[in-house]
Amino acid sequence: MKNTFASFGAAREVTGSKHIITLNGINILIDCGMFQGSRKETEYKNKKLNFDPKSIDIAICTHGHFDHCGNYPTLLNNGYSGFIYSTDATKQIADIVLKDSAHIQQADIEYLRKKAKKYNIDFEDKQPLYTLEDVGRVVNVWKTYPYNKWVQISKNIRFKFIDAGHILGSAQVIIETDNRRILFTGDLGRKGMPILNDPVFADPVDIIITEATYGDRVHDKWEDLEKKLADFINKIYNRNGRIIVPSFAIGRTQELVYMLHILEDKKMIPQDMEIFVDSPMAINITEIFKNHPECYDDETKEAFIRHSKNPFGFNKLKYIQSVEQSKMLNDYKKPCIIISASGMAESGRVLHHLANSIEDPKNAVMIVGFMAQNTLGRRLVDKAPVVKIFGENYENNAELAVFNAFSAHADYLELTEYLNHYKKSLKQLFLVHGESRVLDKYKQYLIDNGYDKVNIAEFSQFYEI
Repeated sequence: MKNTFASFGAAREVTGSKHIITLNGINILIDCGMFQGSRKETEYKNKKLNFDPKSIDIAICTHGHFDHCGNYPTLLNNGYSGFIYSTDATKQIADIVLKDSAHIQQADIEYLRKKAKKYNIDFEDKQPLYTLEDVGRVVNVWKTYPYNKWVQISKNIRFKFIDAGHILGSAQVIIETDNRRILFTGDLGRKGMPILNDPVFADPVDIIITEATYGDRVHDKWEDLEKKLADFINKIYNRNGRIIVPSFAIGRTQELVYMLHILEDKKMIPQDMEIFVDSPMAINITEIFKNHPECYDDETKEAFIRHSKNPFGFNKLKYIQSVEQSKMLNDYKKPCIIISASGMAESGRVLHHLANSIEDPKNAVMIVGFMAQNTLGRRLVDKAPVVKIFGENYENNAELAVFNAFSAHADYLELTEYLNHYKKSLKQLFLVHGESRVLDKYKQYLIDNGYDKVNIAEFSQFYEI
Protein backbone atom coordinates (compact mmCIF):
# COMPACT_ATOMS: atom_id res chain seq x y z
CA MET A 1 0.00 0.00 0.00
CA LYS A 2 1.50 3.34 -1.08
CA ASN A 3 1.90 6.26 1.29
CA THR A 4 1.34 9.52 -0.58
CA PHE A 5 1.05 13.28 -0.37
CA ALA A 6 -1.03 15.47 -2.69
CA SER A 7 -2.04 19.13 -2.73
CA PHE A 8 -5.48 20.26 -3.90
CA GLY A 9 -5.05 23.92 -3.04
CA ALA A 10 -2.16 26.31 -2.41
CA ALA A 11 -0.12 24.41 -5.00
CA ARG A 12 1.83 27.11 -6.86
CA GLU A 13 -0.55 29.63 -5.27
CA VAL A 14 -1.17 31.02 -1.79
CA THR A 15 -4.88 30.58 -1.14
CA GLY A 16 -7.30 27.70 -0.70
CA SER A 17 -4.98 25.35 1.21
CA LYS A 18 -6.02 21.68 0.98
CA HIS A 19 -3.48 18.88 1.40
CA ILE A 20 -3.98 15.14 1.72
CA ILE A 21 -1.50 12.75 3.33
CA THR A 22 -2.33 9.05 2.93
CA LEU A 23 -0.69 6.64 5.38
CA ASN A 24 -1.53 2.92 5.55
CA GLY A 25 -4.81 3.60 3.76
CA ILE A 26 -5.81 6.46 6.12
CA ASN A 27 -6.57 9.74 4.29
CA ILE A 28 -5.66 12.82 6.37
CA LEU A 29 -6.85 16.19 5.06
CA ILE A 30 -4.83 19.13 6.38
CA ASP A 31 -6.71 22.43 6.00
CA CYS A 32 -9.71 23.16 3.82
CA GLY A 33 -9.35 26.82 2.96
CA MET A 34 -11.23 29.21 0.75
CA PHE A 35 -9.60 30.27 -2.51
CA GLN A 36 -9.47 34.05 -3.06
CA GLY A 37 -8.98 35.64 -6.46
CA SER A 38 -11.05 36.74 -9.46
CA ARG A 39 -14.79 36.26 -8.92
CA LYS A 40 -15.29 33.57 -11.58
CA GLU A 41 -12.19 31.57 -10.58
CA THR A 42 -13.05 31.89 -6.90
CA GLU A 43 -16.55 30.55 -7.42
CA TYR A 44 -15.32 27.60 -9.48
CA LYS A 45 -12.44 26.56 -7.20
CA ASN A 46 -14.41 26.82 -3.98
CA LYS A 47 -17.35 24.77 -5.25
CA LYS A 48 -15.14 22.06 -6.78
CA LEU A 49 -12.86 20.43 -4.19
CA ASN A 50 -11.20 18.07 -6.74
CA PHE A 51 -11.18 15.16 -4.30
CA ASP A 52 -13.91 13.01 -2.79
CA PRO A 53 -14.78 14.32 0.70
CA LYS A 54 -16.27 10.91 1.53
CA SER A 55 -12.79 9.38 1.17
CA ILE A 56 -11.30 11.55 3.95
CA ASP A 57 -10.89 9.79 7.30
CA ILE A 58 -9.71 12.72 9.42
CA ALA A 59 -9.52 16.50 8.91
CA ILE A 60 -6.96 18.73 10.63
CA CYS A 61 -6.92 22.54 10.64
CA THR A 62 -3.58 24.29 11.21
CA HIS A 63 -5.02 27.74 11.95
CA GLY A 64 -7.99 30.04 11.59
CA HIS A 65 -7.07 32.11 8.54
CA PHE A 66 -9.80 32.10 5.89
CA ASP A 67 -7.56 30.52 3.25
CA HIS A 68 -6.96 27.57 5.59
CA CYS A 69 -10.34 27.05 7.29
CA GLY A 70 -12.91 28.85 5.13
CA ASN A 71 -14.29 25.92 3.14
CA TYR A 72 -14.97 23.23 5.75
CA PRO A 73 -18.75 23.68 5.30
CA THR A 74 -18.37 22.63 1.65
CA LEU A 75 -16.39 19.58 2.79
CA LEU A 76 -19.24 18.49 5.07
CA ASN A 77 -21.94 19.39 2.56
CA ASN A 78 -20.27 17.03 0.08
CA GLY A 79 -20.09 14.01 2.31
CA TYR A 80 -17.29 14.25 4.89
CA SER A 81 -18.59 12.58 8.07
CA GLY A 82 -15.63 12.70 10.46
CA PHE A 83 -14.23 15.18 12.95
CA ILE A 84 -12.11 18.31 12.45
CA TYR A 85 -9.13 18.73 14.81
CA SER A 86 -7.28 21.88 15.85
CA THR A 87 -6.14 23.85 18.88
CA ASP A 88 -8.85 25.52 20.95
CA ALA A 89 -7.91 29.04 19.81
CA THR A 90 -8.10 27.94 16.17
CA LYS A 91 -11.60 26.53 16.66
CA GLN A 92 -12.80 29.74 18.29
CA ILE A 93 -11.30 31.85 15.52
CA ALA A 94 -12.60 29.58 12.75
CA ASP A 95 -16.10 29.77 14.21
CA ILE A 96 -16.04 33.56 13.85
CA VAL A 97 -14.39 33.46 10.41
CA LEU A 98 -16.89 30.96 8.99
CA LYS A 99 -19.91 32.82 10.35
CA ASP A 100 -18.56 36.07 8.97
CA SER A 101 -17.99 34.42 5.59
CA ALA A 102 -21.55 33.07 5.47
CA HIS A 103 -22.89 36.51 6.35
CA ILE A 104 -20.73 38.28 3.74
CA GLN A 105 -21.72 35.80 1.02
CA GLN A 106 -25.40 36.44 1.65
CA ALA A 107 -24.91 40.22 1.95
CA ASP A 108 -22.89 40.40 -1.29
CA ILE A 109 -25.55 38.50 -3.22
CA GLU A 110 -28.30 40.76 -1.86
CA TYR A 111 -26.26 43.87 -2.71
CA LEU A 112 -25.62 42.73 -6.29
CA ARG A 113 -29.26 41.72 -6.70
CA LYS A 114 -30.45 45.19 -5.61
CA LYS A 115 -27.89 46.88 -7.85
CA ALA A 116 -28.97 44.79 -10.84
CA LYS A 117 -32.60 45.70 -10.22
CA LYS A 118 -31.77 49.40 -9.85
CA TYR A 119 -29.87 49.56 -13.15
CA ASN A 120 -32.07 46.99 -14.94
CA ILE A 121 -29.17 44.56 -15.37
CA ASP A 122 -29.64 40.82 -15.76
CA PHE A 123 -28.48 39.03 -12.61
CA GLU A 124 -28.08 35.31 -12.30
CA ASP A 125 -29.86 34.28 -9.11
CA LYS A 126 -26.95 32.65 -7.24
CA GLN A 127 -26.93 31.12 -3.79
CA PRO A 128 -24.24 31.39 -1.10
CA LEU A 129 -21.66 28.62 -1.05
CA TYR A 130 -22.78 27.91 2.51
CA THR A 131 -25.06 29.30 5.22
CA LEU A 132 -24.92 29.93 8.95
CA GLU A 133 -26.70 26.61 9.44
CA ASP A 134 -23.90 24.87 7.56
CA VAL A 135 -21.33 26.58 9.79
CA GLY A 136 -23.16 25.29 12.85
CA ARG A 137 -22.79 21.73 11.58
CA VAL A 138 -19.04 22.26 11.16
CA VAL A 139 -18.57 23.61 14.68
CA ASN A 140 -20.45 20.63 16.11
CA VAL A 141 -17.89 18.15 14.73
CA TRP A 142 -14.82 20.21 15.67
CA LYS A 143 -12.56 18.76 18.39
CA THR A 144 -9.67 20.59 20.07
CA TYR A 145 -6.35 19.52 21.57
CA PRO A 146 -3.57 21.53 23.20
CA TYR A 147 -0.05 21.78 21.86
CA ASN A 148 2.21 18.75 22.40
CA LYS A 149 -0.54 16.20 23.13
CA TRP A 150 -0.55 13.10 20.92
CA VAL A 151 -3.82 12.15 19.21
CA GLN A 152 -4.13 8.51 18.11
CA ILE A 153 -5.65 8.13 14.62
CA SER A 154 -5.19 4.38 14.24
CA LYS A 155 -3.12 1.63 15.84
CA ASN A 156 0.14 2.93 14.35
CA ILE A 157 -0.62 6.54 13.32
CA ARG A 158 -0.72 9.51 15.65
CA PHE A 159 -0.32 13.30 15.40
CA LYS A 160 0.22 16.31 17.62
CA PHE A 161 0.28 20.09 17.31
CA ILE A 162 3.28 22.30 18.04
CA ASP A 163 3.25 26.10 17.99
CA ALA A 164 3.78 27.67 14.55
CA GLY A 165 4.03 31.24 15.86
CA HIS A 166 1.98 32.51 12.90
CA ILE A 167 -1.31 33.63 14.46
CA LEU A 168 -3.07 32.84 17.72
CA GLY A 169 -3.48 29.08 18.03
CA SER A 170 -1.60 28.33 14.81
CA ALA A 171 0.00 24.91 14.69
CA GLN A 172 2.49 22.79 12.89
CA VAL A 173 1.42 19.16 12.63
CA ILE A 174 3.70 16.23 13.48
CA ILE A 175 2.44 12.90 12.11
CA GLU A 176 4.12 9.67 13.18
CA THR A 177 3.85 6.15 11.77
CA ASP A 178 5.93 3.03 12.36
CA ASN A 179 8.61 4.01 9.86
CA ARG A 180 8.33 7.73 9.15
CA ARG A 181 7.89 11.06 10.86
CA ILE A 182 6.25 13.91 8.91
CA LEU A 183 6.23 17.62 9.70
CA PHE A 184 3.61 19.83 8.08
CA THR A 185 4.59 23.40 8.99
CA GLY A 186 1.33 25.08 8.06
CA ASP A 187 1.99 28.81 7.83
CA LEU A 188 5.22 29.38 9.71
CA GLY A 189 5.72 32.52 11.80
CA ARG A 190 8.81 34.56 12.55
CA LYS A 191 11.15 34.88 15.51
CA GLY A 192 11.05 38.01 17.62
CA MET A 193 7.63 39.26 16.56
CA PRO A 194 5.36 40.87 19.16
CA ILE A 195 2.56 39.14 21.06
CA LEU A 196 3.07 35.49 20.02
CA ASN A 197 5.66 32.84 20.86
CA ASP A 198 8.32 32.01 18.28
CA PRO A 199 7.81 28.90 16.11
CA VAL A 200 8.72 25.69 17.95
CA PHE A 201 11.10 23.01 16.70
CA ALA A 202 10.18 19.33 16.70
CA ASP A 203 12.42 16.30 17.10
CA PRO A 204 14.16 15.13 13.89
CA VAL A 205 11.78 14.35 11.01
CA ASP A 206 12.02 12.44 7.72
CA ILE A 207 9.62 14.48 5.59
CA ILE A 208 8.72 18.18 5.66
CA ILE A 209 5.86 19.86 3.83
CA THR A 210 6.36 23.60 4.20
CA GLU A 211 4.91 26.86 3.03
CA ALA A 212 7.18 29.20 1.05
CA THR A 213 5.05 32.33 0.70
CA TYR A 214 8.07 34.63 0.88
CA GLY A 215 10.62 32.31 -0.66
CA ASP A 216 12.12 35.16 -2.68
CA ARG A 217 12.45 38.06 -0.26
CA VAL A 218 13.67 39.31 3.09
CA HIS A 219 11.34 41.26 5.35
CA ASP A 220 12.15 44.58 6.94
CA LYS A 221 13.11 44.21 10.58
CA TRP A 222 10.44 44.79 13.20
CA GLU A 223 12.92 46.94 15.12
CA ASP A 224 13.08 49.43 12.22
CA LEU A 225 9.32 49.73 11.89
CA GLU A 226 8.59 52.33 14.57
CA LYS A 227 10.18 55.34 12.86
CA LYS A 228 9.08 54.40 9.33
CA LEU A 229 5.47 53.96 10.39
CA ALA A 230 5.45 57.12 12.50
CA ASP A 231 6.95 59.18 9.65
CA PHE A 232 4.31 57.94 7.24
CA ILE A 233 1.42 58.62 9.63
CA ASN A 234 2.69 62.13 10.35
CA LYS A 235 3.01 62.88 6.64
CA ILE A 236 -0.62 61.95 5.92
CA TYR A 237 -1.80 63.77 9.05
CA ASN A 238 -0.04 66.98 7.99
CA ARG A 239 -1.97 67.06 4.70
CA ASN A 240 -5.28 66.31 6.46
CA GLY A 241 -5.63 62.87 4.90
CA ARG A 242 -6.93 59.53 6.01
CA ILE A 243 -5.12 56.17 5.94
CA ILE A 244 -7.10 53.11 4.89
CA VAL A 245 -5.59 49.82 6.05
CA PRO A 246 -6.97 46.56 4.62
CA SER A 247 -6.02 44.24 7.44
CA PHE A 248 -6.54 40.61 8.35
CA ALA A 249 -8.81 40.53 11.37
CA ILE A 250 -6.75 37.71 12.87
CA GLY A 251 -3.27 38.58 14.05
CA ARG A 252 -2.45 41.47 11.76
CA THR A 253 -4.97 43.87 13.24
CA GLN A 254 -3.79 43.06 16.76
CA GLU A 255 -0.13 43.55 15.78
CA LEU A 256 -0.92 46.86 14.12
CA VAL A 257 -2.89 48.07 17.13
CA TYR A 258 -0.01 46.95 19.37
CA MET A 259 2.46 49.02 17.33
CA LEU A 260 0.18 52.07 17.22
CA HIS A 261 -0.14 51.78 21.00
CA ILE A 262 3.66 51.94 21.29
CA LEU A 263 3.83 54.97 18.98
CA GLU A 264 1.17 56.76 20.99
CA ASP A 265 2.90 56.00 24.30
CA LYS A 266 6.11 57.46 22.88
CA LYS A 267 4.24 60.46 21.43
CA MET A 268 5.65 59.68 17.99
CA ILE A 269 2.29 60.20 16.25
CA PRO A 270 -0.23 63.07 16.59
CA GLN A 271 -2.21 62.80 19.79
CA ASP A 272 -5.41 64.00 18.11
CA MET A 273 -5.35 61.60 15.16
CA GLU A 274 -8.23 59.17 15.63
CA ILE A 275 -7.72 55.45 14.98
CA PHE A 276 -10.69 53.24 14.11
CA VAL A 277 -10.88 49.46 13.89
CA ASP A 278 -13.92 48.94 11.69
CA SER A 279 -14.28 45.18 11.77
CA PRO A 280 -16.67 43.33 14.06
CA MET A 281 -14.67 40.17 13.40
CA ALA A 282 -11.44 41.84 14.54
CA ILE A 283 -13.17 42.93 17.73
CA ASN A 284 -14.36 39.39 18.43
CA ILE A 285 -10.95 37.95 17.59
CA THR A 286 -9.29 40.41 19.97
CA GLU A 287 -11.48 39.04 22.76
CA ILE A 288 -10.22 35.53 21.92
CA PHE A 289 -6.64 36.83 22.15
CA LYS A 290 -7.33 37.87 25.74
CA ASN A 291 -8.39 34.30 26.60
CA HIS A 292 -5.30 32.50 25.31
CA PRO A 293 -2.20 33.64 27.20
CA GLU A 294 -0.52 30.28 26.47
CA CYS A 295 0.23 31.67 23.00
CA TYR A 296 1.85 34.91 24.24
CA ASP A 297 5.51 35.75 24.42
CA ASP A 298 6.91 36.89 27.76
CA GLU A 299 6.58 40.63 27.01
CA THR A 300 2.88 40.38 26.23
CA LYS A 301 2.22 38.16 29.25
CA GLU A 302 3.88 40.76 31.42
CA ALA A 303 1.75 43.54 29.94
CA PHE A 304 -1.42 41.58 30.66
CA ILE A 305 -0.65 39.86 33.93
CA ARG A 306 1.77 42.04 35.86
CA HIS A 307 0.64 45.47 34.72
CA SER A 308 -3.02 44.77 33.81
CA LYS A 309 -2.33 46.66 30.59
CA ASN A 310 -4.28 45.79 27.44
CA PRO A 311 -1.98 45.94 24.40
CA PHE A 312 -5.05 45.95 22.15
CA GLY A 313 -6.74 49.06 23.47
CA PHE A 314 -5.72 52.64 24.25
CA ASN A 315 -7.28 56.10 24.54
CA LYS A 316 -7.54 57.17 20.91
CA LEU A 317 -8.50 53.74 19.58
CA LYS A 318 -12.16 53.24 18.75
CA TYR A 319 -13.69 49.88 17.81
CA ILE A 320 -16.59 50.19 15.36
CA GLN A 321 -19.40 47.65 15.62
CA SER A 322 -22.52 48.75 13.77
CA VAL A 323 -23.03 49.41 10.08
CA GLU A 324 -24.34 52.87 10.95
CA GLN A 325 -21.12 53.74 12.80
CA SER A 326 -19.11 52.45 9.85
CA LYS A 327 -21.03 54.62 7.40
CA MET A 328 -20.47 57.67 9.59
CA LEU A 329 -16.72 57.32 9.01
CA ASN A 330 -17.31 58.36 5.40
CA ASP A 331 -18.23 61.85 6.63
CA TYR A 332 -15.38 62.10 9.15
CA LYS A 333 -13.40 65.18 8.08
CA LYS A 334 -10.35 65.01 10.35
CA PRO A 335 -7.18 62.98 9.69
CA CYS A 336 -7.65 59.40 10.80
CA ILE A 337 -6.56 55.79 10.39
CA ILE A 338 -9.23 53.22 9.46
CA ILE A 339 -8.24 49.57 9.91
CA SER A 340 -10.78 47.29 8.28
CA ALA A 341 -11.21 43.79 6.87
CA SER A 342 -10.78 41.97 4.58
CA GLY A 343 -7.02 41.65 4.48
CA MET A 344 -6.80 41.24 0.70
CA ALA A 345 -9.51 43.89 0.12
CA GLU A 346 -11.82 41.36 -1.52
CA SER A 347 -14.89 41.84 0.66
CA GLY A 348 -16.19 43.50 3.79
CA ARG A 349 -16.33 47.08 5.04
CA VAL A 350 -12.89 48.05 3.76
CA LEU A 351 -14.31 48.14 0.22
CA HIS A 352 -16.64 50.98 1.16
CA HIS A 353 -13.77 52.91 2.79
CA LEU A 354 -11.56 52.42 -0.26
CA ALA A 355 -14.33 53.53 -2.61
CA ASN A 356 -14.87 56.62 -0.48
CA SER A 357 -11.18 57.55 -0.16
CA ILE A 358 -9.05 56.21 -2.98
CA GLU A 359 -9.60 58.95 -5.55
CA ASP A 360 -8.37 61.74 -3.24
CA PRO A 361 -4.55 62.12 -3.45
CA LYS A 362 -4.29 63.46 0.10
CA ASN A 363 -5.38 60.03 1.38
CA ALA A 364 -3.30 56.87 1.58
CA VAL A 365 -3.63 53.11 1.49
CA MET A 366 -1.35 51.19 3.82
CA ILE A 367 -0.60 47.54 3.01
CA VAL A 368 0.43 45.35 5.95
CA GLY A 369 -0.02 41.83 4.57
CA PHE A 370 0.38 39.52 1.61
CA MET A 371 -1.87 40.21 -1.36
CA ALA A 372 -2.61 37.21 -3.60
CA GLN A 373 -2.78 37.44 -7.37
CA ASN A 374 -6.06 38.67 -8.88
CA THR A 375 -7.21 40.37 -5.68
CA LEU A 376 -8.00 44.04 -5.26
CA GLY A 377 -5.21 44.19 -2.70
CA ARG A 378 -2.67 43.02 -5.29
CA ARG A 379 -3.94 45.61 -7.80
CA LEU A 380 -3.40 48.28 -5.17
CA VAL A 381 0.12 47.00 -4.49
CA ASP A 382 0.82 46.99 -8.24
CA LYS A 383 -0.41 50.60 -8.39
CA ALA A 384 -3.06 49.99 -11.01
CA PRO A 385 -4.22 53.44 -12.19
CA VAL A 386 -7.88 52.36 -12.07
CA VAL A 387 -9.40 49.74 -9.78
CA LYS A 388 -12.86 48.22 -9.75
CA ILE A 389 -14.83 48.23 -6.49
CA PHE A 390 -18.38 46.86 -6.39
CA GLY A 391 -18.34 46.76 -10.18
CA GLU A 392 -17.47 50.44 -10.62
CA ASN A 393 -14.16 52.01 -11.68
CA TYR A 394 -12.24 54.30 -9.33
CA GLU A 395 -9.09 56.28 -10.06
CA ASN A 396 -6.34 55.03 -7.78
CA ASN A 397 -4.94 58.39 -6.66
CA ALA A 398 -4.25 57.64 -2.99
CA GLU A 399 -0.64 57.28 -1.87
CA LEU A 400 0.49 53.68 -1.33
CA ALA A 401 2.74 52.45 1.48
CA VAL A 402 3.75 48.81 1.99
CA PHE A 403 5.06 47.70 5.40
CA ASN A 404 6.20 44.10 5.07
CA ALA A 405 7.71 44.04 8.56
CA PHE A 406 4.21 43.15 9.76
CA SER A 407 4.30 39.88 7.84
CA ALA A 408 3.43 36.81 9.92
CA HIS A 409 5.17 34.52 7.39
CA ALA A 410 8.85 33.68 7.63
CA ASP A 411 10.93 35.14 4.79
CA TYR A 412 13.32 32.88 2.88
CA LEU A 413 16.25 33.40 5.27
CA GLU A 414 14.08 32.76 8.33
CA LEU A 415 12.49 29.73 6.70
CA THR A 416 15.85 28.28 5.70
CA GLU A 417 17.19 28.80 9.22
CA TYR A 418 14.20 26.82 10.45
CA LEU A 419 14.67 24.02 7.91
CA ASN A 420 18.37 23.75 8.75
CA HIS A 421 17.36 22.37 12.12
CA TYR A 422 16.12 19.23 10.34
CA LYS A 423 18.66 19.01 7.54
CA LYS A 424 20.56 15.96 8.80
CA SER A 425 17.49 13.76 9.19
CA LEU A 426 15.51 15.06 6.22
CA LYS A 427 14.77 12.65 3.34
CA GLN A 428 12.08 14.58 1.42
CA LEU A 429 11.05 18.24 1.28
CA PHE A 430 7.87 19.57 -0.37
CA LEU A 431 7.11 23.24 -1.02
CA VAL A 432 3.53 24.53 -1.03
CA HIS A 433 1.72 27.84 -0.44
CA GLY A 434 3.73 30.10 -2.74
CA GLU A 435 3.38 31.70 -6.14
CA SER A 436 4.97 29.72 -8.95
CA ARG A 437 7.97 31.98 -9.63
CA VAL A 438 8.66 32.24 -5.90
CA LEU A 439 8.64 28.48 -5.42
CA ASP A 440 10.95 27.94 -8.39
CA LYS A 441 13.40 30.47 -7.01
CA TYR A 442 13.32 29.08 -3.47
CA LYS A 443 13.70 25.50 -4.66
CA GLN A 444 16.88 26.44 -6.52
CA TYR A 445 18.16 28.33 -3.47
CA LEU A 446 17.66 25.24 -1.31
CA ILE A 447 19.40 22.98 -3.84
CA ASP A 448 22.31 25.42 -4.03
CA ASN A 449 22.53 25.20 -0.24
CA GLY A 450 22.79 21.44 -0.06
CA TYR A 451 19.18 20.23 0.09
CA ASP A 452 18.30 17.07 -1.85
CA LYS A 453 14.92 15.83 -3.06
CA VAL A 454 13.20 19.21 -3.02
CA ASN A 455 9.78 19.01 -4.67
CA ILE A 456 7.31 21.73 -5.59
CA ALA A 457 3.87 20.21 -5.07
CA GLU A 458 1.90 20.36 -8.30
CA PHE A 459 -1.88 20.57 -8.15
CA SER A 460 -3.56 17.16 -7.57
CA GLN A 461 -0.33 15.26 -8.24
CA PHE A 462 0.39 12.36 -5.88
CA TYR A 463 3.90 11.90 -4.48
CA GLU A 464 5.10 8.75 -2.79
CA ILE A 465 6.48 9.43 0.68
